[in-house]
Amino acid sequence: MRRRQRGDTVGTLVILIALGIAGYYGYQYIMQAEEAPSCKAQLNACISKCRRTSTEAPQLQACQEDCRTKGESCKD
Repeated sequence: MRRRQRGDTVGTLVILIALGIAGYYGYQYIMQAEEAPSCKAQLNACISKCRRTSTEAPQLQACQEDCRTKGESCKD
């Protein structure tokens, strides 16, 4: 009977730890959603998107120039 009680305690502890981890990541997700990314982060994301989607050099340059133009109007 003692062994069964110990097993129940370990199972409960595992569930509580899993809920704590899920709560932490949920909290992080909610808090990060409220913060707007900085201008530099937006520019970096735009340029990396250009690299992934553009295969030709002229297209890549045009996309990056568009990102820089949009970035100039951004204010931190």
